[in-house]
Amino acid sequence: MDAVWKSLLGVGAGLLLVWAALVVVLLLAGRRYGRPSLGEILRLLPDLLRLLRRLAGDPGLPRGVRVRLWLLLGYLALPIDLIPDFIPVIGYADDAIIVALALRSVARSAGPRALARHWPGTPAGLATVMRACGIGIPRP
Repeated sequence: MDAVWKSLLGVGAGLLLVWAALVVVLLLAGRRYGRPSLGEILRLLPDLLRLLRRLAGDPGLPRGVRVRLWLLLGYLALPIDLIPDFIPVIGYADDAIIVALALRSVARSAGPRALARHWPGTPAGLATVMRACGIGIPRP
């Protein structure tokens, strides 16, 4: 029985270590990619969700891009987060950082023109999203 407890403690410590590493990666990524303020990103949340849904449903995009977007939408819909949302500021910041990283990955695969084509909001909002993704605004 003693071996079972040691195994459970080892697994628990390993999971805690992985969770801590993911939190550190999110914080570092937020400093690197978080060019717009968190308030700007949170104001764009409805438009971002519509953009993600439109991109995920676009059959012209590669399948890998659409799968990543559906996984992202699933992560956002689940009540379980890497950092719980009840923690002030950083609770929602992890979602914003993950969306920015996923959009950056999508923009590299699909191209910034796909983001511009499916963007439902204002041009200023699109510029903020492009800055958060670390890419330039496409020329017509």
